[in-house]
Amino acid sequence: MLGGTSAEREVSLNTGRAVAKALREAGQNVSEVDPKNKDWRLPDTDVVFLALHGTYGEDGTVQSELDSLGVPYTGCDADSSRLAFDKVDSKESFLAAGVPTAPFKVLTRSTDPDQVLEGKFTAPVVLKPAREGSSVGLQFVERADQFQNMLREALDYDERVLLEPRINGREVTVGILDGEPMPVVEICPKEGHYDYANKYTVGATDYYCPAQFSEEITRRIQEAGMKAFETLGCRDYARVDLMVPVNGEPLVLEVNTLPGMTETSLLPKAAAAAGMSYQELCMEMIRLACKRRSVPA
Repeated sequence: MLGGTSAEREVSLNTGRAVAKALREAGQNVSEVDPKNKDWRLPDTDVVFLALHGTYGEDGTVQSELDSLGVPYTGCDADSSRLAFDKVDSKESFLAAGVPTAPFKVLTRSTDPDQVLEGKFTAPVVLKPAREGSSVGLQFVERADQFQNMLREALDYDERVLLEPRINGREVTVGILDGEPMPVVEICPKEGHYDYANKYTVGATDYYCPAQFSEEITRRIQEAGMKAFETLGCRDYARVDLMVPVNGEPLVLEVNTLPGMTETSLLPKAAAAAGMSYQELCMEMIRLACKRRSVPA
């Protein structure tokens, strides 16, 4: 399943086409289903590879629909998908479980902008729509006089917006596959921040895998990623984004339950560093899903 109707439709189409190509080359019989219309239908199938991103695909909706059909699918179940997709709910879960994460505040349209940037929340800060992915609606507020307009823009994407202090440090991601952390990827935009443009503009960002950290800090990153994964009840695979401040203590940003899967995406980069080809990664995701139906992959 690829495409859909979210703001990340084009990214999803790229992911889905790459996965379908790899699975066909592995000898699988693959049909592509684009749920852009509510009356979509599945062909007779053993398992659904979810290559959807954003709302409907990552928020537990399509997972619930596939559960009702009794069809196994790749990735996290409906409940963990719903929890991970909501940045506010997942942050509250992290705090309750002791997962290291940055302080935050929840903003709505009734929030008085003049009362926000005070105390521990002073510019620069980051604004994130609670239920969007791929950096959609992400705002980096450098100065207090930018705050009101940027908050208004972020609220165009969701009725709740997460505010966090901007963390000075190194941005990393760690994939989790079948209960084990993968090599850490460091993300280094050539200019500015890792926003939507830098994420999807070819050549705008450098990636290093395995990231050049000491063994101890690498272990801390992977442990924090695993704890976030387990706290949200995830299964099979996911990708956990973190910041590593100068003190070396990683802070979890979010968990992506259906991470990008083009051949140049971050999870395939980590798999390659671990000696796993793109095709092998796709087939492993299928294998994990098939176990829930006892269908040989």
